[in-house]
Amino acid sequence: MRNYTQLTQGQRYQIFTLMKAGHSQTVIAKIVDVHKSTISREVRRNTGLRGYRPKQAQSFSLTRRQSKSKPRISSNQWQQVNILLKEDWSPEQISLWLQANKYPSIGHERIYQYVYRNQRIGGSLYRHPRCQKKRRKRYGSYSRRGQLMNRVSIDKRPQYFPEGSEFKYITDKQIERVMDKLNNRPRKCLGMKTPKEVFFRIKPLVALAI
Repeated sequence: MRNYTQLTQGQRYQIFTLMKAGHSQTVIAKIVDVHKSTISREVRRNTGLRGYRPKQAQSFSLTRRQSKSKPRISSNQWQQVNILLKEDWSPEQISLWLQANKYPSIGHERIYQYVYRNQRIGGSLYRHPRCQKKRRKRYGSYSRRGQLMNRVSIDKRPQYFPEGSEFKYITDKQIERVMDKLNNRPRKCLGMKTPKEVFFRIKPLVALAI
């Protein structure tokens, strides 16, 4: 067997099932019929925040292969992405905003991978609410009559003040800071411009350094 083999999606589902069953990487390699270094590399490179998942692993692998043919993203660009993530822009907002403003594009999946890598080395980007992928309900359904379409539970929305905070203790400066964050975030409905750009013609300060 070769030391490294490009895995198929079916093999990734095999690996996931065998890992769930508690098998070691050496045993998994024998069953899948690949070198054990292939399994080690696969798990190391394609594990997300919720562990190793075959569909996500396949997506990561395809994104890497596609990115090899694209221009390399500079460290300065990643530094700017880092700043925007800390300003609570979502990976989708960053990707679409870059595209709309004719900057070198970075797909939102690559930005999510950047967040995962940052977490593995002890970073804190994943703690920003908008860096976490939305989870889809896979099984079952229930009536949504009388509910807003595409609504996000209040528990899943970015919370700028701890639950149970008394507003009499929140200062005007804190409120202005939150308003500034919200008004400096691009919106699809505004053509990926921020409310401040549209209504006051003020460019987002965090984006001027690109």
